Amino acid sequence: YDIGETEVTQALWTAVMRNNPSNFKGDNLPVEQVSWEDCQTFIGKLNDLTGKRFRLPTEAEWEYAARGGKRSNHTQYSGGSMIDDVAWYGGNSGNKTHSVKTKKPNELGLYDISGNVWEWCQDWYGYYGSNAQTNPTGPGSGSYRVFRGGTWSNFDWFCRSSFRGNCSPGYRYDTFGFRLALSE
Repeated sequence: YDIGETEVTQALWTAVMRNNPSNFKGDNLPVEQVSWEDCQTFIGKLNDLTGKRFRLPTEAEWEYAARGGKRSNHTQYSGGSMIDDVAWYGGNSGNKTHSVKTKKPNELGLYDISGNVWEWCQDWYGYYGSNAQTNPTGPGSGSYRVFRGGTWSNFDWFCRSSFRGNCSPGYRYDTFGFRLALSE
């Protein structure tokens, strides 16, 4: 799979959807105020326009990318151990989102995986099993979808690559955005 270098920007969202639901406005800011369901609508339209197979990353794909894949330096946040270098979070954001690609990327050249906005994942939320797994997928159904990465409004520990959250797929707030994955 391929995964987006940045979170989906408002410029891309607007080009596809012809609207901008975001609270904080700016073409190079991540789109926010989007639910998991809104992401699916966007992805369907983008796929129709491009003929490609974009989708949300699975939780396992997201975490693998956040940790730097095979190039991982085993840091607490995506791209480093000093959060101010790699993430917009509650301690440095001024209570707003920021343009993508203004912090240091991780080992794979991916930006803002820690901080800026939560990133929806494809999976339903479920507890991890105790057995080692390779590229696991979440449960087949559920009530809540997974989100990862931390936001402009969070304490630093929410931005760790290991932190997982879950929410109703219809929930919208100015801390929720997403990153695209592309199937081969």
